Amino acid sequence: MEKKKVKLGLVPKLLLAIILGVIVGQLSFIPTTLLRIPVTFSNLFSSLLSFIIPLMIIGFIVKGISDLTEGAGKLLGAATVISYASTIIGGIVAYFVASTVFPLFITSQINTDVQEASTELTTLFEIPLEPMLDVTAAIAFSFIMGMSISWLRAKHKSDALYNVFNEFNLIIVKVLNTAIIPLLPFFIFGNFVSLSYTGQVFDILSVFWRVFLIIIALHLILIVLWFTFAGLYRKKNPIQLIKNQIPGYFTAIGTQSSAATIPINIECAQKNGVSRKIREFMIPLCATIHLLGSMVTIISCVYAVLYLYDMPVNFGMMASFIGTLGIAMVAAPGAPGGAIMSALPFLTIVGIDPTGTLGNLLITLYLTQDSFGTAANVSCDNAITLVVEKIYFKYIAKEEASESLGRVQEITVE
Repeated sequence: MEKKKVKLGLVPKLLLAIILGVIVGQLSFIPTTLLRIPVTFSNLFSSLLSFIIPLMIIGFIVKGISDLTEGAGKLLGAATVISYASTIIGGIVAYFVASTVFPLFITSQINTDVQEASTELTTLFEIPLEPMLDVTAAIAFSFIMGMSISWLRAKHKSDALYNVFNEFNLIIVKVLNTAIIPLLPFFIFGNFVSLSYTGQVFDILSVFWRVFLIIIALHLILIVLWFTFAGLYRKKNPIQLIKNQIPGYFTAIGTQSSAATIPINIECAQKNGVSRKIREFMIPLCATIHLLGSMVTIISCVYAVLYLYDMPVNFGMMASFIGTLGIAMVAAPGAPGGAIMSALPFLTIVGIDPTGTLGNLLITLYLTQDSFGTAANVSCDNAITLVVEKIYFKYIAKEEASESLGRVQEITVE
């Protein structure tokens, strides 16, 4: 009998990279020159990521905007407004929870220890790799092209440009899935070798295991609140709705992908009594535009990093970041780490260099917790689907039927 090969998922690989990085960075008998090798790799990877970020923005946002303007009209509009509002509210709630709770265990002594850490390991060499576009130009270009392509598709039934950017999107996703994501464990290993060598790592880990517990608790609370609201609005038992969602929740934890969870999530919606028309439209759509759990994770991690390094943080700054992130993450690919990759260009809003030490730390911290954020995303997708279904059949479907009747009467009179 052939032995089955055991394949580690991304999260176990990341955790293993962190553990090995911490251990290797503490081994005093290893020459500093050898320790600089993984740090050099991480620096090169960071440069590659910096080069790809503007291309990611174009590849995801142009297609994302183009896709969102086609479909079932008012149904799409209702779903988009509710999904965006949910994502933004999640970010705001995460900010206030973080600003209230995190200072209780991120003490001034930890701030001092982190900032007074020894000198970081330097790289053996660097390869200059400048981005083809800066982030601002890429965003402006993406929004202009996305809206223009939407107009071309709606008014002139032309898909020529859409097909070009759709294929470009596929190329970027392929690059992420075959080069960026698989190399992340090595990138993280190099980061933690450096953090361990400087002595920062234990202070950081002592903070973030608490942060992660708070994030997961917040995810679960928001899931319960969403299904409670949906149950009351639809006059269904919220407890039963939550039970029906359990297979979708654990599938998302295992796959770390909203897209991969779509078939199971559609089955969960069917158990909740959602009509086929609505569930087959809403679940794939929400997998793209609704990222409540991811928003909660990112905002919590960003606040923790800013507070830990004694950097400026206030509601006005974070509100701007949350609002921008709510739109930017619409472009997130349905792959592990898609949300944080889409968020990277906008970390500058809160004063974090996406390719610097803190940006690298955020990628690491987010990815180790990504599966729980994805599970919260897909679970709340089903709650939104329940709400939108009632709105559709109570308000939108009646209006469409009336409009259709009116057009028939006009034709008859003529």
